[in-house]
Amino acid sequence: MIAVRKQEEAVESTMKITKAEVFVGGPGKNYVTLKIMTDEGIYGLGDATLNNRETLPAAYLVDYLIPCLIGKDPCNSEDLWQYFYRGAYFRRGPIAMAAFGAIDMALWDIKAKMAGMPLYQLFGGKSRDGAMVYAHATGADIDDLIDSVANYVDKGYKAVRVQCGIPGMPSSSYGVSETRGTVDNYITDFSGSVPNEEIWDSEKYMRYMPEAMDKLRDTFGFELKLLHDVHHRLLPREAAQFAREMEQYRLFWLEDPTPAENQDALRLLRQHSTIPIAIGEVFNSVWDCNKLIEDELIDFIRVAVTYAGGITPVKRLVDLAGMHNVRTGFHGAPSHSPISMAAQGHLNAWAPNFGIQEYLVLGTPECDALFPSSHTMTDGLFHVSDEPGLGVDFDENEAKRYSYVQGFHPVARLEDGTLWNY
Repeated sequence: MIAVRKQEEAVESTMKITKAEVFVGGPGKNYVTLKIMTDEGIYGLGDATLNNRETLPAAYLVDYLIPCLIGKDPCNSEDLWQYFYRGAYFRRGPIAMAAFGAIDMALWDIKAKMAGMPLYQLFGGKSRDGAMVYAHATGADIDDLIDSVANYVDKGYKAVRVQCGIPGMPSSSYGVSETRGTVDNYITDFSGSVPNEEIWDSEKYMRYMPEAMDKLRDTFGFELKLLHDVHHRLLPREAAQFAREMEQYRLFWLEDPTPAENQDALRLLRQHSTIPIAIGEVFNSVWDCNKLIEDELIDFIRVAVTYAGGITPVKRLVDLAGMHNVRTGFHGAPSHSPISMAAQGHLNAWAPNFGIQEYLVLGTPECDALFPSSHTMTDGLFHVSDEPGLGVDFDENEAKRYSYVQGFHPVARLEDGTLWNY
């Protein structure tokens, strides 16, 4: 009876959320950082960064969500997620889901700190010691790309995404630097008052990329895992043809070969090629991809824990994917701060169906100063910290160095001026 009374007392004495703040800014990126504080001094951190739309989830948090958090028990993360998602008449969308995701991350961070455990322990523990990551190698031409790939191989990476300039295109294709010799070119400057405009030619791209892949395989062999991102630039028939031609190079995956709004396009591609397909970095919930997963039309799901609504819904999505032979390949561009990358790191440590992690954010002195952590990356593997919670902190004094800088993704057009998919 004494034990029961003590348990009842503990239930009655719940922790309360007392305050939450949003910070916008960072080194080279407008990170949107949420800090939720409690009456017991434990705080949690979340990432609401929506690349080049950062002020929108920040305002949504401040104006609509944070007032509803005050006085709530942070342990009730499930109920709070449902409160914001189901309570909104207009559901989903990247702005809302990024804001929900930040809250959800912060609440999981608080709970794991209360338990004195790293977050992955609350999921069921580790399934692996280290999670394989991939970097971005780019080149203005094939020789430049080979130098970039070699740089990452020398650093111990076992997997590299490769993007190459296309001869005859007036400007760079997606993900490619126009400047030779930028082997570590993964933080792109998107600042400006209006978007830059790039020119795209699918025929030139489809003719040249197999030649580039041939040279990469001749140089690095087939042990190195190569990934390539089409970034939604091909029509479904073109994507099917391109995928079939790329099979001989045994890519680890072909990413976003055609816009995913038309999910039947992936069925056409599947009928013509066995190349592994990765899709999902622009998805906001399981409802964007449940049929792709259930029908096994993709091999890797690319959602981000940020704008897919946080840890709570993404963990469910991972479980669904595991039932249908789909592995994880979470988005990890520099627009995700070390907070969301840590959340994904804990999911990667746990997920039985882990595939690979895009990894482009940690490791710069400026980021390390703003987001101190003991997560490590060695020999192409991410090792999650055993510190309680997410294992990442946030230096508010360091944050004062940064403020919002306006920026835009480029816009893609065909040579005749027709707007195309970015």
